[in-house]
Amino acid sequence: MEILDRYIDELLEKSTPQAPIWNIEKIRMGKPSTWNYIDGCMIKAILELYDIKDDKKFLEFADNFIDYFVRDDGSIASYDPQEYNIDNVNAGKTLFDLYKLTGKEKYRKAIETIYGQVKTQPRTASGNFWHKKIYPNQVWLDGMYMGQPFYMQYEVEYNNCENCMDSFNQFMNVYKKMRDPKTGLYYHAYDESKEMFWADKETGLSQNFWLRALGWYSMALVDSIEIMPDSFKEQRDKLAEIYRELIDSMLKFQDESGMWYQVVDKGGEDKNYLETSGSAIFAYSIMKSVRMGILDESYFKYGEKAFNGTCDKYLSEKDGELQLGGICLVAGLGPENKPNRNGTYEYYMSEPIVENDAKGVAPLILAYIEILIREKG
Repeated sequence: MEILDRYIDELLEKSTPQAPIWNIEKIRMGKPSTWNYIDGCMIKAILELYDIKDDKKFLEFADNFIDYFVRDDGSIASYDPQEYNIDNVNAGKTLFDLYKLTGKEKYRKAIETIYGQVKTQPRTASGNFWHKKIYPNQVWLDGMYMGQPFYMQYEVEYNNCENCMDSFNQFMNVYKKMRDPKTGLYYHAYDESKEMFWADKETGLSQNFWLRALGWYSMALVDSIEIMPDSFKEQRDKLAEIYRELIDSMLKFQDESGMWYQVVDKGGEDKNYLETSGSAIFAYSIMKSVRMGILDESYFKYGEKAFNGTCDKYLSEKDGELQLGGICLVAGLGPENKPNRNGTYEYYMSEPIVENDAKGVAPLILAYIEILIREKG
């Protein structure tokens, strides 16, 4: 996959911590870079590349990028824990690796800064973290990936697993409340107060199965299972069972190209399209979970097909530069002052489709790494 190596090099050459070329949301808003989950996804992927390729340029890039935001006292420029935005926890995952690789004490302190948010994050009555302070009583599948693997890793490495059961129980709540028993898919979000305009008045659920949200959830499961210690084998096995159910449900909707549709169960409907970020995420999570022994070896081909299908359809060259297309820029629900974000099928079709955004690029790199690991045997 020389084309992918070249693409990654091009992205790194054009990016700085102040202006990463893969953060299309910031570029479109004309805003300076901040501590955010999008860059967190990309830097985590770059650190995984360093791990497999042992090329110092990847470690140096990741270290320079995160170092730019983290101050000596462990506070983080542009990050306000009191916003209680679970998305902002995601980039904290990079700190565990960077602390081990560089020994910089400020990274260890920054882990505590982010854990400070997690400890006091508001919760629903049933115990799940709110997605954000501006989204009270709401649990989004996206937020499971943004928060739980960091939470689990902190507990395992620094807190003697004191709250590992809490993280496990949050997964169980999502399984019980957000899964559709008919399809085996999960709704994008859930409002425990049932008050939001997008929420079903009886269930509190949003209306549709959004591909990337399902993908984030699959990664949350796989990455958390990977971190959980043997003392939590029973809980780990339960999450693995939930994960297998999810993948079996998703495979019923996999397109012959290997990809999945933006709204998963409505392939072929007007304006629905094969979407890059969610397809790349499932390529990664399926191949990784085969490596981990969660899924049987026979599943690897489905992940590999998703990876190849995404590259074939959307990785192309334009004016001498490589680009990855077909990426949904963003999709959310509410708040009140954004009534268009109402969770309807039409809403998911209305959000911009972009190129080179890290929400698609980072999981494609992670999927590529799984193929490299397999080739190395």
